Amino acid sequence: MSRFLDDDWNNLFDWRNRNFSSTTTTLPSVNVRETGDEFIVEMAAPGMKKEDFSIELHNNVLTIRSEVRNEKEEEEAGKYSRREFSYQSFQRSFNLNNQVVNDQEIEATYEDGILRLVLPKQEEAREKPPRQISIN
Repeated sequence: MSRFLDDDWNNLFDWRNRNFSSTTTTLPSVNVRETGDEFIVEMAAPGMKKEDFSIELHNNVLTIRSEVRNEKEEEEAGKYSRREFSYQSFQRSFNLNNQVVNDQEIEATYEDGILRLVLPKQEEAREKPPRQISIN
């Protein structure tokens, strides 16, 4: 799995500078799975819409951001009013190794509360099937 990153697995979850929530909410959980041809990143973000996300790749850093604002105001016959609002935002960043990840072919989908990114591997980094060597 360390081939997914420039340095090692720990860089994937660098909480110090590029992964943050600007509110008291927690950061969404992330699962990373490697197959022979790709890496699959799944982020749990229930209750959101795909329009709430922004995904950017810049200088081999993949950044996922979200910002959601909700406002609700109720007023009853001038007696009182109630205004409730909420704001949630987060950012998660991943250092990609462009010698391994084909960053031109990254795809993202959002379904059933899961943001899913598929990061195909470069041809050279794909797992090769075993080759039988004949004995002469």
